[in-house]
Amino acid sequence: MSQTTVTLTPHLGCRNAAEAYEFYQKAFGAEPQGIHKLPDGRVMHSSLSIRGATFFVVDEFAEHGGKSPQGLGGSPVCLHLQVPDCDAVYQRAVEAGCEVRMPLDDMFWGDRYGMVADPYGHLWSIATPIRQVPPQELQGIIDSMADSMSVCGA
Repeated sequence: MSQTTVTLTPHLGCRNAAEAYEFYQKAFGAEPQGIHKLPDGRVMHSSLSIRGATFFVVDEFAEHGGKSPQGLGGSPVCLHLQVPDCDAVYQRAVEAGCEVRMPLDDMFWGDRYGMVADPYGHLWSIATPIRQVPPQELQGIIDSMADSMSVCGA
């Protein structure tokens, strides 16, 4: 029995996937891997790659239960993009039409990090590691933050 490589590849459901396919190239420098459309023009399958990380983009197929974040009223999923220069990638994404959800900043966990939403409702966090934070130090920071938070007026 041969060993099979395990991959985890997100399928991004989008309204107007053909447009999204082009957008991701512009916004994130994604490299096109191929696109396949049905006779009605909807994208049944397409593949893109960002620095070797593959993701698929497809049209909504509500008749089969496939909805986009726009069809669902938002998305609980965030795609995390770790890159050597998050400032450049973040700026490119914003200039291409992504909405700023969290400005870039140096975070306590050791990343320079920010978040954007693309025009199709998908959330993207963009980060570059800037320092290693030992696990005990990180837990101490989290604990001190939790101690200062009020829960339900407590």
